[in-house]
Amino acid sequence: MSDFLERHIGPNREEQMEMLAVVGATSTEDLLKKVVPETILSASKLSLPPAQDEVEALAELRAIANKNQIFKSFIGQGYVGTVTPGVILRNILENPAWYTAYTPYQPEISQGRLEALINYQTMICDLTGMDIANSSLLDEGTAAAEAMTLAQRQAKSQSNVIIVAGDCHPQTIEVVKQRAEPMGIVVKVGFAPKLMEENEYFAVLAQYP
Repeated sequence: MSDFLERHIGPNREEQMEMLAVVGATSTEDLLKKVVPETILSASKLSLPPAQDEVEALAELRAIANKNQIFKSFIGQGYVGTVTPGVILRNILENPAWYTAYTPYQPEISQGRLEALINYQTMICDLTGMDIANSSLLDEGTAAAEAMTLAQRQAKSQSNVIIVAGDCHPQTIEVVKQRAEPMGIVVKVGFAPKLMEENEYFAVLAQYP
């Protein structure tokens, strides 16, 4: 136990004084005055509460957190509350094997990420009956923009028009428009069934749910 304390608790008072003597300081306060410029060194002492152990600190933090008032969120537009099944929470999100075994740039974690993405895309294709699905994106807007470019490259239609349902989230519509402009794609927003009757198009973007 003594070895553990020496490694992890830090230097004792006697060791601190030896270290200060080496650099020519009489105390930690004296060391700070010599190292930190006066223009940024606080003239007043810190008003800190008494030291607490881990249990006491956690109890105080919980008491502070319990003062929060949880209100129902009406933000909408793609940002909705979700319920994570316990089995996923325990075995994936709270499983340290997923995020401590490898550094992010190692190929092993990349392989695991790719496997999760292909499994998700396969499931979405099965549920929707569609030929393809995309999943490796940060949010709905960029996913819609990528789907648009993918659809244009694969579509048999020579049209450069994409129809976007007017009830799509506004941030999604804006991202699609920004991505479409330099590519020469015409974005038509409105009531999708009517626009589909009036135009040649290579893709339709609809909002669900």
